[in-house]
Amino acid sequence: MTPDCQPPHLTDANQPDGNHLRTALALAAAGIPVLPLRAGKVPFGNCPACKGNACGGRPNMKTPGPCQCSRPCHGWAAASTDADTLRSAARASAWRDAAAVAYHPGGAGLTVVDLDDADAITWARTVLPATRTVRTTRGEHWLYRGVMPSANSVRPGVDIKSTMSYARWLGPGTGTLAVLPDVVRALVVKVPSPVRPVTAPMPGGGGACRHRTPTYLERGITMAEQTINAASSGVHTTVYRTFLAVLSAHGRCGCLTEAHMARLFAAAQAKGESVRHCTDAWTNARTRLGV
Repeated sequence: MTPDCQPPHLTDANQPDGNHLRTALALAAAGIPVLPLRAGKVPFGNCPACKGNACGGRPNMKTPGPCQCSRPCHGWAAASTDADTLRSAARASAWRDAAAVAYHPGGAGLTVVDLDDADAITWARTVLPATRTVRTTRGEHWLYRGVMPSANSVRPGVDIKSTMSYARWLGPGTGTLAVLPDVVRALVVKVPSPVRPVTAPMPGGGGACRHRTPTYLERGITMAEQTINAASSGVHTTVYRTFLAVLSAHGRCGCLTEAHMARLFAAAQAKGESVRHCTDAWTNARTRLGV
């Protein structure tokens, strides 16, 4: 979707039966992946076997249930910009029964900050840069240009909807679309558990730990952040090797703190790594080193 794409004739997805498909096709033509929603904001599957989630697929996950779908068909993965897919016979009953239209923000290059109540809106107006806003039943959606991991309850009344998520289409909104700011990205950065100190003899018979020199440790963490930030490919491997190097140099004497780990995890997440991938890489590096 182009940065300020606003299909001007679209206002509200809660239209009479028969109009949801028309809305969906207009959004798809603008590059916004769309899908129908049942009552209760629950998505349909892409094939008859998945109707009513009968196959056991998990609505918010990419992986379908035991059905033999040719492609993922649940939740956000059901969103499409292909007009033939949207008009297909397999989708016809879904659009007839649809209660609303949803879209995949990440697939459109967007992030939605979902504000559920007045307190959340007040917080956003105080902390977040102004951007395009859409009114919802209980609050507002603030839209930014850029993608990031999705997360629920990042603070009271605030959810993030971007990659691997869907949001209800409630109209194009008002205001100018702003670039996704770091303050929003930081909302999904979780502070990892601290390093478990390991008692081990220091080389040369012990003595004062050189890692406790603030300059030495700070330089090591900064270099690690720079290495991750500079990765243009093989991000998974780069993150793992960087964590391995940090733990090899600083992980045996309890010098690493939660703040150091949070910095490394934040650098990795800024490159697209999930918290789970960061945690796995950290755990694997510790296991390899025996710390």
